Amino acid sequence: MKKIVVIGLSVCFVWALTSCKSSESAYRKAYETAKQKELADDQKTTLTETTTPAGTTVTPSAPIPKETTFRQERVEIVSGNNAIKAYGIICGSFGLKTNADALKSFLQSEGYGNATVIFNSTIVMYRVVVDSYDNRELAVNARDAFKAKYPHRSDFQGAWILQKM
Repeated sequence: MKKIVVIGLSVCFVWALTSCKSSESAYRKAYETAKQKELADDQKTTLTETTTPAGTTVTPSAPIPKETTFRQERVEIVSGNNAIKAYGIICGSFGLKTNADALKSFLQSEGYGNATVIFNSTIVMYRVVVDSYDNRELAVNARDAFKAKYPHRSDFQGAWILQKM
């Protein structure tokens, strides 16, 4: 009888020790999140647009140049049939492709037919591109128009421009 009790307690003790162990996936997720933040900070390139006066005429309706942040990343198209041009307007970043596809579908239903999902394999993130442009100024103006169209969506107010590498 003593042996059965000792064996039973031993099994319970071993089970208790192994059940409290942290899972590898939790460590991996925390590592990937930290790595993503580190890479995003490193890859953030701030470019300031400057203009030179073209004569003595002053146009008061001209927009004041503002500081615009561009990120440079190597990406590949995952879903969508459009090729990404040099500058893309990113409105969402997701760890799961399903979430990115849902946002792409929403954008397409709102009239953004060029919405595309891209993947950055170095930081394992799916990005949703509203539209892309060859010209930096066009991309900045389109991003501002996109933000103005959805002032109530705080997630869209964080839209940024990706410069494709």
